[in-house]
Amino acid sequence: MISSKLPKIFYGGDYNPEQWDAETHREDLRMFKLAGIDIATVNVFAWALNQPDEATYNFEWLDELIDSLHANGTYVCLATSTAAHPAWMAKRYPDVLRTDADGRKRKFGGRHNSCPNSLTYRKYAVRIAEKLAQRYKDHPAVIVWHVSNEFGGDCYCDNCEKAFRVWLRERYGSLDKLNHAWNTNFWGHTFYDWDEIVLPNNLSEHWGENNSTFQGISLDYSRFNSDSMLECYKLEHAVIKKNIPDSVITTNLMGFFKQLDYFKWAKELDIVSWDNYPGLQTPVSYTAMAHDLMRGLKNGDPFMLMEQTPSQQNWQPYNSLKRPGVMRLWSYQAVAHGADTVMFFQLRRSVGACEKYHGAVIEHVGHEHTRVFREVSELGRELGELGDRLLDSRLPAKVGILFDWENWWAVEKSSGPTVALNYVDQIHKYYKAFYDRNIQVDIVSVESDFNAYDIVVAPVLYMVKPGVADKLTNFVSGGGTFLTTFFSGIVDESDRVKTGGYPGELRKLLGIWVEETDALFPDMRNRIVVNGEFGSLSGSYECGMLCDLLHTEGAETLAEYGDDFYKGMPVLTRNAVGEGQAYYVASDPEPAFIDGLLERLCADKGVLPLLNTPEGVEVTRRVKDGEEFLFVMNHNADPSTYELDGRYTNLLNGDALGGSAVIAGRDVQILSPAK
Repeated sequence: MISSKLPKIFYGGDYNPEQWDAETHREDLRMFKLAGIDIATVNVFAWALNQPDEATYNFEWLDELIDSLHANGTYVCLATSTAAHPAWMAKRYPDVLRTDADGRKRKFGGRHNSCPNSLTYRKYAVRIAEKLAQRYKDHPAVIVWHVSNEFGGDCYCDNCEKAFRVWLRERYGSLDKLNHAWNTNFWGHTFYDWDEIVLPNNLSEHWGENNSTFQGISLDYSRFNSDSMLECYKLEHAVIKKNIPDSVITTNLMGFFKQLDYFKWAKELDIVSWDNYPGLQTPVSYTAMAHDLMRGLKNGDPFMLMEQTPSQQNWQPYNSLKRPGVMRLWSYQAVAHGADTVMFFQLRRSVGACEKYHGAVIEHVGHEHTRVFREVSELGRELGELGDRLLDSRLPAKVGILFDWENWWAVEKSSGPTVALNYVDQIHKYYKAFYDRNIQVDIVSVESDFNAYDIVVAPVLYMVKPGVADKLTNFVSGGGTFLTTFFSGIVDESDRVKTGGYPGELRKLLGIWVEETDALFPDMRNRIVVNGEFGSLSGSYECGMLCDLLHTEGAETLAEYGDDFYKGMPVLTRNAVGEGQAYYVASDPEPAFIDGLLERLCADKGVLPLLNTPEGVEVTRRVKDGEEFLFVMNHNADPSTYELDGRYTNLLNGDALGGSAVIAGRDVQILSPAK
């Protein structure tokens, strides 16, 4: 683990001294010391500086930079600089440029403008990564390698079209299997030669961002596009490993980023890292969920918070300042959910181009006498005093929420039943109900071990991949509780409907079959009427968007629809399978219903809150070598009071707490049981 290289949580961020003179750099080093900064990510966008032409490489400036950081006590996360190709490359080899969904060839400019299937781009990217690895493989300052930066985007050029056909051959083996998977007899799309296949874009199958006439080919393009960029990462990863076998290599992910299947990517990362940029009005539960997703990508391993802003962003519609205390609070929220680093973009603000108004540790005024720098320095002091006590600790969870990128792509490429269905929003609704109760959740993939949990929730499990239904059945039979929702069990991995009645392969497990699905307009509502009482649920609750009209086949009806022609039909069911229970929620309920339902499920399984706290006070638990650490975080501006069972010590200030405890507004407490 990288934590063995440092005696504390990494603290630092992206640093671009190539934009500054030597005197400014010396001043930065002085201020890093004041702030407790001990790691800098460098060389992210310096390819043009490193390689001014096809045959020339210039690393002398980078030698001086890394040596000066090391002499200052600052470690290095060394990027490969391949996130933006040089202008000379675009001029000499235009195949490196991307083509957009409308068939227009891009020109040089911006970033992420490299075609992932350009052999030219791949050749030069691997070459510079290898030269960097050979040059700095023995440098004591370099402890993490950072390939490219925030992979993303798409390309529809001839390179990609040819590579797509190769990818399809490898996936299907024959055109007969491909034609079957894509259901190409529809609209006369049958292919008789691989070269007849064209990329799905706005000139062929697509119109707009998510609309497709043929979801099978569009879904496979999404897989191919993710795999294409992953292949670029793997090529650089391999050449670094060849030269530095024990290197720690990552690339910065972006939370719920739709284009890339991060569960697949995480298998190739030595440690997950990600960039966290919530807005002022982003629900803190959503940010917590994103952290849990990043932790879940590698089965609960700690991750790196690679980027966050110390103050404000520059690219959102309204770039509000982080209020006093919020930077510290959100930094600890990342640590509370599994981060073993706290890092910023950026350490010094640039003076030109689009990120000159993006926040930084060192503002344009250039000195340490700013609110932001004081807050950064105070956090640096606290992290220094914590030392390695939290490093490599884990977050035990009894609840897993299933998330799947390919399911996300398929749900939102679907032609109907409603444009209002947002997969991530549905995940968040159920996550938030656990979050509000201070019940820890792992975000898990279809490949995860469901038996590690007492409860597994899979909202909108539209696509059921091979073997998943059997895994879920075994989980429930063994005593687990499973819950899924409307628009689940509809299609296979090729987006072909599983005939024989929805929810397809989940029909027997859930004990129901769905006859029709009603799509409601935004101003329409139905009601969920609970039969008697079910835990704290009683009476009626609003529901809407989609309403499955279903029949039971052994399942018990716990609630019915209250309105419309399907009044009295089941809307909440429970089916006993072996030692466990499988629940189905047939519509999109109001939050109070989800809260009450999950409260009952948790009570039945003995899944208890870590602490009972007022609204806005979040609690997580990390455990290491038998010692537990409770993180209590007050997202309210005003103080809050909560109850502790036992005596604790706040590691951040040494205070003893027990019984009725008070936490200040936007404050954090890290509690360890008193000895």
